[in-house]
Amino acid sequence: MSGSLWLRVPGGDTLPALPRPRRTAAGTGAPAADPMDELAERLDGFIAAAVHPDEVAAILESDGMTDEHIRLTYGRRDSFDLAEELYARVPRAFPEPQDHTDPWKVSLAACLLRGVIFALPGLAYVLGAPLLEGPPDRLGLPAGTLTLLAGALIGWVWDQTLSHRAYSWLGLGDRAAAGRTLLVGAPTGALLGIAAALTVPGGPPFSYAFAAGQAVYVGAATVLLVLGRERLLVAALAPMAAGSVLALFTDLPVPLRVGLLGVSLLAACTLALRELPLASGVRAAVRRIRGWSEHRPGWGHGRVTGGPGGPVRWRMLRGAEEEYGPRGPRLGDSVPYGVFGLGTGLLVLYAALGEVLAGGPAEAVAAPSAVALTLSMGPAEWLLHRFRSGSLAGLRAARSPRQFRLRMLGTLARCMAVYLAVLLVLGVVGTLFWPGAPGMTGVRVATLLLLGGVMWAGLLLQSFGAVRAAAAVCASAAVAQSLALLLGVGQPRLVQLVVAGTAAAALATLVCLFLGRATAHR
Repeated sequence: MSGSLWLRVPGGDTLPALPRPRRTAAGTGAPAADPMDELAERLDGFIAAAVHPDEVAAILESDGMTDEHIRLTYGRRDSFDLAEELYARVPRAFPEPQDHTDPWKVSLAACLLRGVIFALPGLAYVLGAPLLEGPPDRLGLPAGTLTLLAGALIGWVWDQTLSHRAYSWLGLGDRAAAGRTLLVGAPTGALLGIAAALTVPGGPPFSYAFAAGQAVYVGAATVLLVLGRERLLVAALAPMAAGSVLALFTDLPVPLRVGLLGVSLLAACTLALRELPLASGVRAAVRRIRGWSEHRPGWGHGRVTGGPGGPVRWRMLRGAEEEYGPRGPRLGDSVPYGVFGLGTGLLVLYAALGEVLAGGPAEAVAAPSAVALTLSMGPAEWLLHRFRSGSLAGLRAARSPRQFRLRMLGTLARCMAVYLAVLLVLGVVGTLFWPGAPGMTGVRVATLLLLGGVMWAGLLLQSFGAVRAAAAVCASAAVAQSLALLLGVGQPRLVQLVVAGTAAAALATLVCLFLGRATAHR
């Protein structure tokens, strides 16, 4: 900044060393008759890319041009007058960056693999079906259904919360802390799932063992998915999946069924334990316990600080709650993700079992709808990334807030349409191949698509940090449907349709309000 911009050096001038936009010179290189023309030609790229005359004035002043020099050379009063004239003389031209890197580009195959992983454990019920035989429960559901659902729902809620906290640590670059979080949280979630299953009476004896294995698997799968080990998880599930496909064509003996389930569960747990920092986690726990006992006020030999029997020395620069408060992500930030998981989990449950829970026949179980929603999470994840890419391109191309909003809505409509089309195909195909599944009537199709819109819009808001709004809408919808079921209000199919439609409209409004601002796409 101390040298002049206009100093000529052998072979050229100093301007090319500056990071200015590329722009063809206005002149032909001939000497300018007017100093203003020469100055405009030299600063052509800077002036054309400026959005205000003050930017040009800053360039002139950074070169050391004084007001006296400007008056003598260019006949203008000061740098601001000169900058305004230069700004008016050179037309605007805002060059685009040469390299448009897309930070949201992801592999479609990886997202589809995650969708398959979410649905693949469902094949375990095919292997375990003969062991769950028994009289229907008090709601008319197959034996052991409520036991398995209770454990699965609690595990879903817990592991949604745990996953967000572990991902938060990974986002901070602390993989060790993420590992310690999973090391403590995954077993805790498994115990909670087992406890929830045991509270449901009347199930077949094997249903409780199956629910326990289900809870343990959910914890192990959470560890592997958060740490990016999807392929290892697929390998662990391979024996169970192969046995389930074989069981569709032949009657496998019970010991073989139990053995295949146990092998896959043991493999998933072993691979998860291999990824966790067991030794460092134990050492960290020991250090933390020792730190609490030695330094926490009121602990250790009846003193706050100082040696045995020494005087009490109060720490005035930092309060106790600040010194010993939690570090890293706050626990409260992860709770809405669990609430969102609870709301969406109940909505999917009611989509599959709503009519049966309301007293309908057992043949009304719409299992293909739940399977379709689960499988669609892979394409949903990929489309979320495509929306982020499209909104980023809209930010570059739009020249006004209204233009950006229109581009964003267009990208949103395309992504939502593709997701609903995929969901519809999965639902129709599942219904055709699922033995005894109820037909896809107009009401069922509408409910499935509206519920898919609720889940995708909720995930979209969640990806932009508006998880509390999404969780509130989904949880409210689940509460409304639960109350309608308990009070016997309305026909179950119509209640599902109204609840899903209301939630979809609320989330669509929130998406338009929140994502219509360009600042939300930073």
